[in-house]
Amino acid sequence: MTEELTPCDLTCPSSPTPGASGPKETGFDQPIFSVLSGGVERRRRPQEEREEEEEEEAETSPAGTTATATADAESGIFSGEFEVCVEHEAELDWFCGTERKLICSHCAIVGPCHGHTVTPLATRVTAVRNRLVDVCEKMQLQALRIERFIEQTLTDKERKLQLAATSAREQVLAQVGAVREALEEEEQRLLEEVQREEERVEQCLLTQRAHWSQALASLTQTRSGLVHTLTHTPDGQLVTSVQEIADRVEEADGVGEPCDTEQLSLTRGCSDSRLLRGLWASAVLLGPNAYGSSSLRFDERTVSPLLSLSDDLYTLTFSPKKSRQLPQYDPARFDRWPNALGSLSVSSGTHSWVVDVGQSGAFKVGVCYASLERKGSGDEARLGQNERSWVLSHYDGDYSFWHAGKKEPLQVARKPQRIGLLVDWTSQTLLFYEADSSAVLHSVTHQFGAPLLPAFAVTDRSITILH
Repeated sequence: MTEELTPCDLTCPSSPTPGASGPKETGFDQPIFSVLSGGVERRRRPQEEREEEEEEEAETSPAGTTATATADAESGIFSGEFEVCVEHEAELDWFCGTERKLICSHCAIVGPCHGHTVTPLATRVTAVRNRLVDVCEKMQLQALRIERFIEQTLTDKERKLQLAATSAREQVLAQVGAVREALEEEEQRLLEEVQREEERVEQCLLTQRAHWSQALASLTQTRSGLVHTLTHTPDGQLVTSVQEIADRVEEADGVGEPCDTEQLSLTRGCSDSRLLRGLWASAVLLGPNAYGSSSLRFDERTVSPLLSLSDDLYTLTFSPKKSRQLPQYDPARFDRWPNALGSLSVSSGTHSWVVDVGQSGAFKVGVCYASLERKGSGDEARLGQNERSWVLSHYDGDYSFWHAGKKEPLQVARKPQRIGLLVDWTSQTLLFYEADSSAVLHSVTHQFGAPLLPAFAVTDRSITILH
């Protein structure tokens, strides 16, 4: 094509009606078929002065020529815009697929294109137009998806970013407030880190918004150009410009599909500080409002037959084989692993409890979801070996943290006699500490998806919940 295509709205021309001053415009979302049919009707015009000549030619033209003339009107051929064959002085109403050019019927029968693959121009135009209709409709759907991504996903991400950043700031300020004098520099460092992370995500959102807005504009412009080509280009020029049209379609296909990524969210660890968490825990545990769970007991329904429970429900003891007794069946009871759960359910606030482990050489203390498997000897019922439990383990002098089957060795300066657990639901923090010194042994920040229950296991002597 030599004409430059400019973006335009699809317009459905029609015959003037009373009270109408011009063509009726068609919206962006109007089906393209109605536009095509409207364009076809507008371009039809009688050729009365040539009717006698056409009747004479119908007697000598190749088979199907009369039917082709009828099909021309039905398929939207611009009947008044045919070029004339120089050699035969007949209309170029056929398309030679071999040489990819317009020819007349005489060229196909006795002319240079005899034996070539030829198609009535109306059929060829119909095929090209149908293909363009499909392409334009796909572009329209892609444009709608990009618009939704910009208006919904990116906007929602920006809103969540603000909420997450505000929450992170509040958490930092709340913890620093308990020990402000010792943590002024740490407070400043963490706030700056949150600010940098917020700016990073904001920049990502701005970049994504700019990129997809540009992609949408490019896609819309390309589509408008193709629609313009579809509705305004003469048939002969249309079918000879297929390659140029294909290049535009390929360019549009390169726009790609939008997708959400983790880079569009605030990194939760940006407000995390080992120093801050340790000092905050010490202030909470040793302060005048120290947390404790006086109602915590071992839940006797969950106690494994490998263990025995004291009458006051505070002490759990590993039982020798000869003294074990099979308890009554209970779906809540662990039947293969030496486990037991506590009676406290944590789903809000801050809670802590202390366990005397001084007599045991092999134990686990931690938390788990109530949905933890109770039956069988698989990992789904073994504390620390699945996604539903978090425990500090001691075995053969080795201390480690276990979750989802992954072991994290812990450096313990001296053997703890009493181990405390602190669960802060607001900050989604689980902390293990030595009760005598309040020294932090290990801490975990995790997005807990369900209430937590205290979890225990012992395979040597006994452990006791203290108050």
